[in-house]
Amino acid sequence: MRGLSAAQLAELWGVMREAAAQEILPRFRQFDSCGVRTKSGPLDLVTDADEAAERFITARIHKLFPGALVVGEEATAADPSLLTQIRDADLAFVLDPIDGTANFAAGLPLFGVMAAAIVRGEIVASIIHDPIGDDAALALRGEGAWMEKPSGGRTDLKVADSVPVAQMTGAFGWRYMPEPQRTTLLHNLPRVATSWDYRNAAHEYRLLAQGFAHVAVFARMMPWDHAPGWLIHREAGGYSARLDGTPYTPCETTGGIILAPDRAAWDLVRALIG
Repeated sequence: MRGLSAAQLAELWGVMREAAAQEILPRFRQFDSCGVRTKSGPLDLVTDADEAAERFITARIHKLFPGALVVGEEATAADPSLLTQIRDADLAFVLDPIDGTANFAAGLPLFGVMAAAIVRGEIVASIIHDPIGDDAALALRGEGAWMEKPSGGRTDLKVADSVPVAQMTGAFGWRYMPEPQRTTLLHNLPRVATSWDYRNAAHEYRLLAQGFAHVAVFARMMPWDHAPGWLIHREAGGYSARLDGTPYTPCETTGGIILAPDRAAWDLVRALIG
């Protein structure tokens, strides 16, 4: 399986930084002109910044990696068949130009730009860039995960140690969870130390990989939301699996996922869901 080199990963991060500087940040908090619209429903937003950043990054990926498949969130909204092509593509990139669009549209500085490289269904490289902090969590399959600043400062990532349920902190997403799992989880949430929802996976995955939170539960499984963070979390030493215990794959969009420090912690969180 051929992945990306460290140099190629750095070049892709540079493209994402450019997109943030040119297409995203100039529109941030420009409430009269950022063009907020809904897609599938009132909680599913898109802005001019999402679309412009995705066009920018997609065009540059095609130049850097001729022939690669690019599966962007906004492009897939127009052409859902893109999702079916990930499994067999020799090289595919899943792309979320702004993860946390609701926060971006509300002027909250908590959103990210995410991308992952996938070779025939296997995630080989990923980036979660924070436009506000101008740094990124990066990972190469088999080579670890790290936080990096444009200046070159680099810190290896490591997930938190496993703890009992009563000491666990993390993100427990129940919005898309089916019944009776949703009700069971909400009933059991007081058993953990604390939970939150940042309205974006980008920063929740970064917290996990940095060891600032223990667990995360997600029910909605679009690849641009999870492929980047899944690899970073795994390379930082974490354990994850879908709710039925099977391995995560970016080729499946159902089944939910639990991320934890290790298998024992995963089992404890899974028991909270019933």
